[in-house]
Amino acid sequence: MERKTMEMRLSVLDQAPITSGYTAQEALEKAVELARFTEELGYYRMWMAEHHGSPSFASSAPEVVTAYLAAKTDRIRLGTGGTMLMHYSPLKMAEVFKTLSALAPGRIDYGVGRAPGGDQNAIYALAQGNNPDFDHLYEKLDITLDLIKDVVPDETLYSKTPASPQNVTLPEAWLLGSSGNSAIQAGQKGLGYSFAQFFMLGAMRKENFDLYRDRFVPSEFMENPEISVAYLVTVAETREEAEFQAKPQDIARIRLGQGRMSPLMTPEEARDYPLNEDEEEAIRTNREIHLVGTAKEVAEKLCADQERYGFQEAMICSIAHSQVQRLNAYKLLAEEML
Repeated sequence: MERKTMEMRLSVLDQAPITSGYTAQEALEKAVELARFTEELGYYRMWMAEHHGSPSFASSAPEVVTAYLAAKTDRIRLGTGGTMLMHYSPLKMAEVFKTLSALAPGRIDYGVGRAPGGDQNAIYALAQGNNPDFDHLYEKLDITLDLIKDVVPDETLYSKTPASPQNVTLPEAWLLGSSGNSAIQAGQKGLGYSFAQFFMLGAMRKENFDLYRDRFVPSEFMENPEISVAYLVTVAETREEAEFQAKPQDIARIRLGQGRMSPLMTPEEARDYPLNEDEEEAIRTNREIHLVGTAKEVAEKLCADQERYGFQEAMICSIAHSQVQRLNAYKLLAEEML
């Protein structure tokens, strides 16, 4: 098939979802299984998300999980999607990712985002009650990148303490985003640009990707512009089965909008869950950002988007209640596209 010859990398974004009837520990064990499974299928990289204060996700310390995954795999690239920049010192971030890169040289990604990864309570708890600084995140990123490169930053506070270990293989560095501003910043800093397609309906725009490519300046972290797009995907052997497996995640998105978070329900529970007309319509609308269907149907959508937007990589986030179903989704998509 012509689709299989297209140059599109497939990668994994995992949030370590906690599904009903299972524990957070089991969610993290499943992340390890997913990394090893997708490595064998030929997926290029796997990132762990950062979520705080959530009963739905166990991935609150993605850099720790990354270290563990690196010890359990051989080839797949690993990193964070992303490290939430506002919560951490540039020195600490640089030391963490240089250490990871020293342990797994050539396989580590420093994926960084400006979102909080949690609610107001989590933001202030992580800041130890201090007022978080939302206004200087790009400057903070610049300092972190300098420290990773063993360059002395201009900022006095960070100019006298080098980030250890030094002289290690650089990780790849990526900026997560969903706006033209983040695309420009990623390009100017010579970083990869990772767009979360499943965050907001209608947010993916070709002009933002063009801005990134037009403003790209090669750096020690990235020689050429690289764009990845993260998709929420549910795949099964038939369209009907995919819809059945997708409904728990559809309802989870609705409940999140209502400020209600809980472990992902089973497909049977979701089938019997009462929805009003507005909620049913919301699910239909969200099909633009939650790709549901057979592997062939989803692959056609990914390839059409790649032709339109010109990205190099699709990061697949698949959240099924059953780990068997989740692994099967990645397997079916790999068989169709890799």
